[in-house]
Parts: sequence; structure tokens; C-alpha cells
Amino acid sequence: MELLTRVLYLLSTGLLVPVIVLLLILFGRSLLLVGRTYGAWLSRLRFRAALRPLLDRLDHGNVEAVLRDADLPPEPRWAPAIGRLLDHGASAAQREKVLADFEAGCETDLAPARTMARLGPMLGLMGTLIPMGPALVGLAAGDIVAMAENLQVAFSTTVVGLFVGGIGFAVQQAKQRWHTEALNDLEFVSGLVGERAEVSGEGAVGSPAVRRSARA
Repeated sequence: MELLTRVLYLLSTGLLVPVIVLLLILFGRSLLLVGRTYGAWLSRLRFRAALRPLLDRLDHGNVEAVLRDADLPPEPRWAPAIGRLLDHGASAAQREKVLADFEAGCETDLAPARTMARLGPMLGLMGTLIPMGPALVGLAAGDIVAMAENLQVAFSTTVVGLFVGGIGFAVQQAKQRWHTEALNDLEFVSGLVGERAEVSGEGAVGSPAVRRSARA
């Protein structure tokens, strides 16, 4: 039994360096994510300001002319999705495929923030618990310096892990709202394109499956 506990102790203490390295990597990535998200937020403000008046005057009769001639700020997912809807919107299956692909792109965009929100606190907890063993050993041996050093590592990893998790959670919540709005707008356009196809006799109006996993 003593051998097993010794092995477990060595394994756990050996994980401290990888945990600290991963936390530092995630910390750097969280700072980059904040910068990219801020840039995306500014771009989104310009895009939404230009898009909102267009959506207010759309109907099934002018949807294609208005959107094809629209001079909107660049948006990496919106323009390809709208182009596919206008080109192949007569098919309900094609419209559903466009919505599904758009949502898949949103999920991919959310993945880094979700990873940080979950992995940051997990690594922070590991970085907290691992040094506690050596700290207790130092306390039992009367080595206050060793105990203080290990507690310093434990508290530092906790703070960094919570910081990374907080950044990931905040970015995830913000991007989920953005993607939800974009998906709602795309579904609105998809419905108008379907109405246009029905009126012109090109196809039947489908009922695109409303997917909301990007909002969960």
C-alpha cells in the first residue's frame, strides 16, 4: 500500500510542470482571444448598422435585388450564406443545408472560448491541489519556506485558471448572442427566399429546421 501511495504522489507531483505550462499557454491565448473578439465586435457593429435598414424593407419580391446590390461591410460567414440562399433557395433542402452549414461555422468559432471556459478552471484546480501535498509535507517537517513556496504556486495557478475560464466564458456568451442574431436574420432571409420560390412556382416553401445549438 505504501508503494502505491508513493507512486500516486510522484505521478501527481510530476503533473505540476505540464499543468503550469498549459496554463501559461492558455493565458496567452486568452489575451489574443480578447483582442480578436474586440476587433470582431467593432466589425459587427458596422455590419449590423448597415444590415438593419436592409432587413426592415425586405420582402419576397425584392429580397434578391436588395441583397445582391447591398454594399455591406465584410462579414466572413454572412456573405457566402446569403449568396448560396439566393442562388439555390428554390430548394427547401438547400436552404436547410445553408442554415446547417452556417450554424456549424458558428460552432467552430465558439470552440476556443468553450475550451478555455472549461479547461482553465480545471487546470487551475489541478495546479492548486498538486502543490498542497508538498506543502503539507513541509508543514509536517517544520519547513515553513517550502510550504510557503508551494502555497504560492497553488494560489497563483488558481488565479490564472480562473482568469482564463472567465475570459473564455465571457467571450462565449458574447459570441453566442452574435451568432443567434445572425442565425435569426439568415432564417428570415431564407423564409423570404422560400416565399419567392413559391410565388414564382420554382419550388415549395419548406420549413427549415430551426436549429439552436449555437445558442445553448
